[in-house]
Amino acid sequence: MLKQVLYLSFTLITLVATAQQAYYDDVNLTLTGQDLYFELQNKIDIDNNVFTYDDVKDAFFLMDENPSNPTEVLLVYGHNDSDGNCTTDRSRDKGDFGGGGCEYNREHVFARSRANPEMGDASSGSTGITADPHNLRPSDQQMNNDKGNRIFTSGSGNAGQIGGDEWYPGDEWKGDVARMMMYMYTRYGDRCLPSLMGTGGTQGSTDMLQLFIQWNVEDPVSALEDQRNPYLETAYGNRNPFIDNPYLATVIWGGPAAEDRWNFFDTDEFDTTVVSIYPNPSDTTIWVETVSAWMPSEYSLIDVAGRVILNGKLEASEKQNIDVSTVKSGVYFLTLSEQQQTLTKQIIIQ
Repeated sequence: MLKQVLYLSFTLITLVATAQQAYYDDVNLTLTGQDLYFELQNKIDIDNNVFTYDDVKDAFFLMDENPSNPTEVLLVYGHNDSDGNCTTDRSRDKGDFGGGGCEYNREHVFARSRANPEMGDASSGSTGITADPHNLRPSDQQMNNDKGNRIFTSGSGNAGQIGGDEWYPGDEWKGDVARMMMYMYTRYGDRCLPSLMGTGGTQGSTDMLQLFIQWNVEDPVSALEDQRNPYLETAYGNRNPFIDNPYLATVIWGGPAAEDRWNFFDTDEFDTTVVSIYPNPSDTTIWVETVSAWMPSEYSLIDVAGRVILNGKLEASEKQNIDVSTVKSGVYFLTLSEQQQTLTKQIIIQ
C-alpha cells in the first residue's frame, strides 16, 4: 500500500502540473465549490478598458470563423442554410455584417438589460462588460431581434421562442450558452446571476441554474468554442475556463459529471466499468457497487498531497458504503484494492 500511495502522490503532482493549459498554472485546481469559483474569478477578472465593442466585429472574422468555410462566420441559434429563410441560417458570409435583412450583427447572449445593474449602451467605443467578447456572438439580425432579452429555458430541437418571455437556444447551441453564462457569472458575480437569465432551480454553494449545469453536460464543447478561447486569450486577455474544461462546473456546482477534458487525476489501472462509485460529488456517504466478479477488500481515501485520510476493510458485498461525513471538503482519490488489482477514482467531498 505504501508504494501505491507514493506512486499516486507522484502521479498527482505530475498531472496537476501538465494536464491543463498553461494559462491555469497559477490557479489552485485542488479547490472545490465556492473556493474554486473565487479562484477562477480572480484569474479571469481582468481590467480591460481597451478592447471595444467595435473590436468585437473584427474579432468575429477570426474567433467565429466557420471551421468548414473560412469565408463565413457561424451564427448563434442558427440551424439551417438551405431552407430559403435567412433568419434561420447557421452561417453567413463574413462581409454581410449590418442591421438589414439577411445580415448579421452582435448578439449579447447574456442580455444587456438582464444584468443588474444593466450593461451600458452598445456603441462602437463601449468597453467593459458591454464589449466582453466572451458574451458576444454573431447572429442573424432578425434572429437576434426575436431572441431579444428573453431568458433561456428548456426545450428541444431548433432555437426559438417558448411561451411569452422564454427562449430555447437550440440543441447545437445550448452547451455554448451554458458555458457563456458560467463565464459571465464567474467574472461579474451577482451582476450576472444565472437566475437573471434562465429558468428553473439552482444548486451549489454559489447559485448556478440546474438548467445550465445540464446543458453543459448534454452538449459538449464544439470546435468553434475551442477556436475562440486561444484567440481571446491573446486579443482580450483571458479565457473561458468552462470551455477549457466543462468538468470545472461539476467541481464548483455539483450535478451530473460533465466532460473532463483534462483527464483530471485519471489513474485507473483497469476497466472502471466493473465498479460504480456514487454519488460524486458527495457530502456524507460514498457507495461502492461491484458489477463483476471482482470485489475490492480494502479502500483508502487520499488527499492531493498523497496523505491517507481514511482507510479500512470492505466486506465481500456487491454494494457497500464508506462514511465520509467527517472529511473536509475538497478533491480526494478513492483507491480500491484486492490482491494485485487497484482502482483509483477522483472523489469530490462537498
